Amino acid sequence: MNATIAMVDWSPHRKDLLAIRHAVFVSEQGVPIELEHDEYDQRALHLLVTDADGQPIGTARMLPDGHVGRMAVLPAWRKQGIGSAMLRELIRIAGENGIDKLFLNAQCEAEAFYRRLGFSAEGGIFVDAGIDHQRMSMQLD
Repeated sequence: MNATIAMVDWSPHRKDLLAIRHAVFVSEQGVPIELEHDEYDQRALHLLVTDADGQPIGTARMLPDGHVGRMAVLPAWRKQGIGSAMLRELIRIAGENGIDKLFLNAQCEAEAFYRRLGFSAEGGIFVDAGIDHQRMSMQLD
């Protein structure tokens, strides 16, 4: 993986974080734009992944309660371990901050990805923003 993962603050990096999320969720997946940015962004911990030239290529966020979300990697950078690296970083950060359980709402097509990294499904499938999702969680040691 020829990329760098950094924990960043929302305000100074808002434009880059939203650009990635807009490209993946709104343009690619058809999520309504009004559902993409919410009141939780201000208090979330954000990861920003940049390529060797410093260009933004991926992002994820974690809320103080351990809710992981808004994981997105630009199409040209997928299948290179960036998503796994971001999730491992969030797991590490959660452990350092005393969070004992992570949870997320995985798009069903990404469920296997999260399982490989230690998450387990909880409950049934539900629709969010027109996309099938599965709630998943991971207990941290």
